[in-house]
Amino acid sequence: MERRNLLKLALGAPLVPLGARAAATEPVRGGDSFSFAFVGDCHIRPELGADRACAQCFEQISASPVDFVILGGDHVEDALETGRERATLLMDLYQRTERAHLRKPIHHVIGNHDCLGVFPKSGIDPSAPDYGKQFYIDRLGPRYYAFDHKGVHFVVLDSIGLTADRNYEGRVDAVQRAWLRADLAAQPKGTRIVVVTHIPLVTAMQCYEPESWLDTPHNWTFVVNGREVLRILRDYDVLAVLQAHSHVYERIELNGISFITTGAVAGADWRGSFLGTPEGYTDITISGRKVESRYRTYGFTSVDRQDVPI
Repeated sequence: MERRNLLKLALGAPLVPLGARAAATEPVRGGDSFSFAFVGDCHIRPELGADRACAQCFEQISASPVDFVILGGDHVEDALETGRERATLLMDLYQRTERAHLRKPIHHVIGNHDCLGVFPKSGIDPSAPDYGKQFYIDRLGPRYYAFDHKGVHFVVLDSIGLTADRNYEGRVDAVQRAWLRADLAAQPKGTRIVVVTHIPLVTAMQCYEPESWLDTPHNWTFVVNGREVLRILRDYDVLAVLQAHSHVYERIELNGISFITTGAVAGADWRGSFLGTPEGYTDITISGRKVESRYRTYGFTSVDRQDVPI
């Protein structure tokens, strides 16, 4: 296959709708059209006006006509390397803000910053009952699951691979991959599928990510066993894979699947835009087999603005 047929990239185009594929084998049906908000990387904290900004973003979504919201991970900043007291404060703050300002059905995705005490700096022992992902599970729900909406089957994955040296990488574990095979096999033939993951399966981020990101003990940029996941998906009618983590709005079309990465509610960690993507979230509309995405800002201005350019 020629290289130019493999990859089409749309990068850093806030507020501009992007078209997607519509399979020739089935016409677009307007009757089952619906939209939802895909919200990534809130990174809530009491500093820099972050809690106020998250409330502002959630209020804008609540006033919009979307059917539901997917929170794409990294709800807090940060549980990885802080102590339990600080991590609990952050999660309490996030949940209060969500309850008060997000009046839509909500589906959560686990992010790396949602895992308690993984970095040794936290001082939390791995034997603690709420260590790692259990902190997220206790507060926000299962780390992977599926749900259905208007004829589309959504599969939410846990792409956070905790490592033996108390760090993390992008990885979908073997038990989860077996679950994914069984879940997809149980769907009626032709069911439209949307996959959701925090760490991207497919991204161009390595082409332009900050140089400081290259000096990490593990691959934090994408799912290292993404090919294994893609091999599971290729036999099914997967319309899109929704991704977060990179804080950059990006859309890649690969083998008939739209890989849509949302920018961050937090932008450059509450200090402005990151690599050209301002603070925001992505509206997704599905109509038949057509997937459209539109990146939306919500009017927040950082008190300590330090935009990060490419």
